[in-house]
Amino acid sequence: MSDLLVIAERRGNEIHSSTFELLGKARELSIKRPLTVSVVLLSDKPVEEDSANSLFSGGADRIILALSESFSRFNFEPYTKTLASIIREFSPEIVLAPATTSGRTYMPGLAALLKTGLTADCTGLDIEEETGNLLQTRPAIGGNIMATIKTPNHRPQMATVRPKTFSPLIEDYESKGELVNFDVTQDLVQTGAKLIEFHPIGEGQKGVQDAEVIIAGGMGLRKVENMEPVYRLSKMINGTVGASRKIVDSKWIGHEAQVGLSGHTVKPKIYIAAGISGAVQHIAGMQTAEFIVAINRDRNAAIFNFADIGLVGDAVEILTELAESLESEVKR
Repeated sequence: MSDLLVIAERRGNEIHSSTFELLGKARELSIKRPLTVSVVLLSDKPVEEDSANSLFSGGADRIILALSESFSRFNFEPYTKTLASIIREFSPEIVLAPATTSGRTYMPGLAALLKTGLTADCTGLDIEEETGNLLQTRPAIGGNIMATIKTPNHRPQMATVRPKTFSPLIEDYESKGELVNFDVTQDLVQTGAKLIEFHPIGEGQKGVQDAEVIIAGGMGLRKVENMEPVYRLSKMINGTVGASRKIVDSKWIGHEAQVGLSGHTVKPKIYIAAGISGAVQHIAGMQTAEFIVAINRDRNAAIFNFADIGLVGDAVEILTELAESLESEVKR
């Protein structure tokens, strides 16, 4: 039986939801082709029993634990060399990782070390039963077409998948569960890189991929000062600020807030698009939100085709009025 390897994403002491999404998809693929699903966890602490149980019930047949103080924070070289060593030892047929900031960083280096291909930011995965080729589907040409890619001549087949693309298992996977400790030798964690500073997301805030409520601003806000009501309202409703590519390119906000093909794919409960026209690249990153509110002065803006509620008007004025109304309710 071949191996399918999922590389776990760790945030602090927590295993990120994207790991369970990939495990759910891995179990689906294993129906078409018999696969042992392994999950690799790079950590500076032993895996807790609750975390191990959650990975097993989430779809893993095996946990491969690599322990080193070097993994307390993401570091490209130790991560890449250790993962390459693990893959060489276990010889998986398929390697999957989340298309997060860290996954997008180490996976290209890992593919180069292993002399194999990599398909980034996949939105669909399937298997050719007769060949075992992984069918890796992703948007191409600015999101105007969907391309399906194979890696027929090299193994492992490697892909990153945008968080929120797949769903975790609904029912617990019944697994005996094997925990394997991988020996991390000193040569694997040697690096010339040094962490100088680390700036976490502000207290109480979540990244856009983890947020349940997102208020995203676009160029319809007209100037950077008009982002103020976006931040104001976001804070009031415990939301997270998102952005279109144009305002990120204009340096109004950092890339970590960008929603769309060249940013993050999100799936919040509520998505408020303020001054966003609805370019196909942006829509591809947020159209799976449970409830979408669009605010735009142009009643013909494409964003309204995807909205559950559409407000035609100036986004700055509407957000400001909404924030003031909420503040009045709180004071009562």
